[in-house]
Amino acid sequence: MNGYSPWYAAVYKTLTDVSAQTVYNYSLHGYSIQAQLTDHALWLETKWPKGGGIAVRTAYAPEAGLQLTGSEIFAGGVKFQLESPIGQHFVQIKYEPGKIPLFRCTVSFIPLQPLTFPFWPRDLVMLGKAAHPNGRVHISQKGPRSGLIFFSLTKPAIGSVLYFQHLGSLQDYNETTHTEAADTVGGQWPEIGFALPSGNQPLQEGKEYVLSDATLLFSEKIPKTEFEEAEQFLEMLSEVYHHLPKPETDYHDWPEILQRSLHNLQLNPGCWQQFEQNAFLNAYVSDYDTPPETMVQMAVLLPLMDYAEWSREEITLVNIMKQGLPAFFDDRIKAIGRWLPSREDKLDKSEEHKKERVMDSWYLHHPMLNLGRLAGKGDKHAKVLFLRSLQFVIKVARHFKYEWPVFYNLDTLEVIKADTQPGQGGEKDVAGIYAHILIQAYELTGEHKYLTEAKRAARSLKGKGFNLFYQANNTAFSAGALLKLYKITGDKSFLRLSYICIANLMRNTAIWDCQYGNGKHFSTFFTLFPLNDAPYTAVYEELEGFSAFHDYLRQAQGVEILPAVSMLLAEYIRYLLHRSIYYYPPALPPEMISRKPKMGEVDNRLWIPLEDLQFGWNQSGTVGQEVYGAGLAFAIVPRHYFKLRNEEVMLFIDYPATNLRAGTNGSMHFAVQGDERLTCRLLLYSVNGKPLKSVKITGKRGRHTTVYSPSADSKGRLVVDIHGNQKITVELNKSVHHGKRT
Repeated sequence: MNGYSPWYAAVYKTLTDVSAQTVYNYSLHGYSIQAQLTDHALWLETKWPKGGGIAVRTAYAPEAGLQLTGSEIFAGGVKFQLESPIGQHFVQIKYEPGKIPLFRCTVSFIPLQPLTFPFWPRDLVMLGKAAHPNGRVHISQKGPRSGLIFFSLTKPAIGSVLYFQHLGSLQDYNETTHTEAADTVGGQWPEIGFALPSGNQPLQEGKEYVLSDATLLFSEKIPKTEFEEAEQFLEMLSEVYHHLPKPETDYHDWPEILQRSLHNLQLNPGCWQQFEQNAFLNAYVSDYDTPPETMVQMAVLLPLMDYAEWSREEITLVNIMKQGLPAFFDDRIKAIGRWLPSREDKLDKSEEHKKERVMDSWYLHHPMLNLGRLAGKGDKHAKVLFLRSLQFVIKVARHFKYEWPVFYNLDTLEVIKADTQPGQGGEKDVAGIYAHILIQAYELTGEHKYLTEAKRAARSLKGKGFNLFYQANNTAFSAGALLKLYKITGDKSFLRLSYICIANLMRNTAIWDCQYGNGKHFSTFFTLFPLNDAPYTAVYEELEGFSAFHDYLRQAQGVEILPAVSMLLAEYIRYLLHRSIYYYPPALPPEMISRKPKMGEVDNRLWIPLEDLQFGWNQSGTVGQEVYGAGLAFAIVPRHYFKLRNEEVMLFIDYPATNLRAGTNGSMHFAVQGDERLTCRLLLYSVNGKPLKSVKITGKRGRHTTVYSPSADSKGRLVVDIHGNQKITVELNKSVHHGKRT
C-alpha cells in the first residue's frame, strides 16, 4: 500500500468530512457531479451511479483565500469566476452531447503579480465509497506523449476513467515559464493526475493563462484481462478523441515533394557510398564511416517500387539498389545480415550494436520482411535470398523460445544484452514481425509448417499487454500479421492480440500540438514515437507505421473490427499527411535545426528528412539527416493520389481509401475508411492544367446518400470535406443539382 502526502491527506479529509461548500449540482447520465468549494480550491466531485467517485481540482490557491465571485449556467455546462490573493480564476465545465458520461473542464488564471509555481500537486483525489479505494493505473503519459492516464478503482469495484489533458492549451504557460509539457500527467496511486511543470520564469501580471484543460470519460467497466484492457482503452480514447480540440490540416503537394526528394536522392553524393562495384545508400547524409546496412537499402527500395508501380515509370535507383542486395548474404550464418559482410570489420564500436557479430534482434527480421514483400511482387532473386535465409531466422527464434534479447552474438547466439531496462525483458514485439515473415513464407511456398510456426510465435505475445511495444514500426507490422492470422485461422485471439498491438501504438502517440518553443514552427498533432522512451518522433518509424496502418485497414475489409481502430488509424494517417512535411529541412527555419548532428551532416537545402523532430525547446535533427527515411513521399503518393479519366485528372484524399474501382467515363468508386462523425479532405485537379468542369461526388452509407459540392481553391483545385466510413462515387462532367456542402 502506498502512503499519502500531507497535501493529499488534508484534501481527502476536507472532501470526505463534508466541510466543503457545495456550489453546484448536476446529473450526467446517472453520474452525480458536484462543485465543492474549499479555502484552497474548487473541486469537481463525480460519483458513479452505484457509489464511489473521484474529485478533480480546478481553481487552486495554495495559501487559501479562494472565494467564489460569480457563476453562470449555460446550455451544456457551467462557468465559475473566483478570486484569491494571487489572482483571478476562471473555470468552465462543458458536457458534450450524447449519452456518454464525459465532460471537459478548462481552468484559466490571471495573476495579480509576476508568479512562479515551484510546486503543483496532482489534481485527482480518489474518494471511494467508505474509505481510500485501491486502484490500478493501466497507462499514463511518458515523456511528451499524450497527457493521459487510464485507471480503474478496483477495491471496492467502482469503475474506470480515461483522463486526457489537452496539453496544447497550455502553450502560453509553457512559453512564458520556459517549461515542457512532458511527464506532467501520471503519479503513483492514489496521487495521480496532472501537475503543472515548475519553472523559474514568472507568469506575467494581468495576462490570462490556461492552467488545465482536461476531458474525463467515465465507465462502470473494469477490465479483467489484457484484451479487455486494450479494447476498453481504444474505445475510450476514440470517444475522447471526438471531443478534442484539433488543428486544421493543410494540403501539401506530395507529388512535387517526391520529385525534389528523388532528385536529391539520385544526385547528392552524401546519400551514397560504393563498394564491390555496387552503390549503397548511406544511413545518414555524408555518414561514410558506417558500413552499408540492409535495412537502410530496403527501407527506401520498397517505397520506390510502390511509386514506380503507381507511376508506371522506370526508376533507375530501383535496379541499382536491387543489384546490391545479394552482397549482404552472410555465408557464416547462411542468411542475409545487417551489415555488408566485407565492411563489417570497419564498424567503429562507438555503440554496443556497432561491433562485429553483434545483432540487434529486430535488424535480422526487418530485411527479411522486405525481402518477402519483394518476393511477393514476383522478384525471383529476392525469393531465393528470403528462403535461403529463413532457416537461420527460425533457428534463432526457437533458440530464444520466441523471447528475443536486445543484442546477441550472431555466431554463438550468446546473449550480449538481455533487457531494454533491467528486469523488463528484451524486444517483445519481434515475435510479431517474425510471425509476419513466417506468414510470407507460407504464402510463397504453401507449406503449412510455416503457418504453424507463425501461430506459435504469435501466441508468445500473450501476457505482454501494454508492455508489448519495443519499436513502433515492428509493433505495427505485428498488428497486421495477427489480423492476417485471424483471417486464415478464424481464431479470434489473434484479432484481439492485434488490438493489443494497436493500443500499445496509440499509447505511444502525442495527440496534441506543441506550439511553444521550437514547436511553434511545425505541427506535432497525432505523432507516433519510435521507442517507448524516445523523447522525439522519427520519420522512418512513422512512415513504416503509416504504411502498416494502410495495410491493416485494407486487410480488415470484410472483417468486423472495432470502430475505434478504424477511426484512430485513419485519423493518424490524415494528420501524418498534414505534418510530416516538417521532417524536411527546407520546411523548417534553420535556427531550429541542429548544426552538430550525431551522424553525418545536415544540409538544409536537401529534401531528405531529418531523423528526429523534437518537442518544445529542443533543436531537431540532432541524430542526423536520415537517408533511410527518404521513402516518405514515395510511400504517401501511391496511397493517396489516384488517376482518373486517362490520367488527366488527379484525385487526392487524406483518409485511406480501399476497394478502388474505375467506372465508365472516368468515374471512380471507392470506400473511404474512418468514422462517419469525422471528415477528410478530397481534392481534384487537372494534371494538364485544363480547368475541371462539373464534378459530382456522392457518398453512400447504408440507406443514407449525400451529394457533396466541391468548391475551387485559389489554385483552381476542387476541394470538399467528406465524411468517413462510406462508399464514394466521383463522376466527372456531371452537374450537381442538390448538393450538400460539408
